[in-house]
Amino acid sequence: MSQFLDLPPLSAARFAAIEDRVAALLHTSSDVIITQGEALLPLEAAIRGAAHPGSTALNIVTGPYGRTFGDWLRDCGAEVVDLAVPYDTAVGAEQVAEALRAHPGTGLVSLVHAEAATGNTNPVAEIAAVVRAHGALLMLDAVASVAAEPVLTDAWGVDLCVIGGQKAMGGPAGVSAVAVSPRAWERITANPAAPRRSYLSLLDWKERWTDAGRTALPHAPAQLEMLALEACLDRIDAEGLPATLARHRAAAAATRAGARALAPLAPYVPREADAAPVATTLRTPPELDAAELTATALATDPAVPLQAGGGPLAATMLRVNHYGPAAALDTVLATLTALATALGADPAPAHERARAAWAQAVR
Repeated sequence: MSQFLDLPPLSAARFAAIEDRVAALLHTSSDVIITQGEALLPLEAAIRGAAHPGSTALNIVTGPYGRTFGDWLRDCGAEVVDLAVPYDTAVGAEQVAEALRAHPGTGLVSLVHAEAATGNTNPVAEIAAVVRAHGALLMLDAVASVAAEPVLTDAWGVDLCVIGGQKAMGGPAGVSAVAVSPRAWERITANPAAPRRSYLSLLDWKERWTDAGRTALPHAPAQLEMLALEACLDRIDAEGLPATLARHRAAAAATRAGARALAPLAPYVPREADAAPVATTLRTPPELDAAELTATALATDPAVPLQAGGGPLAATMLRVNHYGPAAALDTVLATLTALATALGADPAPAHERARAAWAQAVR
C-alpha cells in the first residue's frame, strides 16, 4: 500500500497530457476538462452552464438519465420540452426535427447516447445534424458509449460531450470529463446564471486552468483516479480503439444471440440497430420475476456481470453488463450458463449461438 501513498504529486503537465489523450479518444479539438468526480458532476455542470431562466431546452428521454436531465433543466428555470420514447427503442432524427419545428426557440438539446440501464442507443450523428441545422447546442451523455461505440464529437457537431471512465473504458467511477466546443463556451460565458466559484463551474476551470495555459492546477487532483484513467487510455491504445469497439459489439451480439436460445428470455430492445454495445437487457414474461431470476443466476456464479433492472423494471428486465474487461466471449458464455442454470435449461444451444454471433461480429 505504501507505494500508492508515497507517490509524488501529479504535475500539471501530466494532468494536461491526460486531457489531451481524452480529447483524442473523443475525436475532438475542443477544450477537454477532466472533472474530479463521477460523471453526474460534469453532466450537471454542463446543463447549469448552458441553461438559464427563459431559455428553452429539448430533453430527449430514452431512459432514466433523461428524466434526471429534465429535472436539472427545470431547476435552472428553463422551459423544458420532453421528447420521450419507450425505453426499448431509440429516438429518431425526424422526431427530433419535428419537436424543434414545434418549439423554434429551443437553444439546447440534451441526449443520452447509450443507456446502459435500458440497453438502447441513439443515432447521434443523424440527431446532431438536425440540432445543428436548427442552431441549438447539443449536450451528449456519452458515459456508457465511449470505448464501446464510436464517439465522433467534432464530426457530429456535439457541443458538450460528457464521459466517465467506469463502463467500457474499464476504469474508475471517480473521474470524468467534458469536451466543450467554442459555441458552448460562448453560450456559457453569456449566461448570467452559469455557476461561478462552484464545483459545478466550468467557467472557473476555463479561466483558472485552460485559458491560463494549463500550467498550474486550480486544486489538488484526485491522483489515484487520474492514474487509473491514464491506465485505461494506455490499455485502449495497446488494444487499438477499433478492436476495443469490435469487442464490445461482439459481446452484445453474442449475448443477444445466446439469450434467444434461453426461452422465455428475449432481448428487451428488439431492433438490433437500437441495441447498445455496452450492455444487453433481457425481458422476462410476467410469470417470471427478473429480480428473482437474477438472484438465482448470481447464486450459481457470483462473478458474472448480471443485475436486475432498476425501479419499475426490476420485475421484468435484467441486464448483462458486458463492458470493459467483461466484453469477452468467456464472460458472455459464463453469463449464459448462469442464466440457463437458473432457468433449468441446457446452456449448450445458447453457447453455440453466442460463439457463432461473436465470430461473425469480429470479422
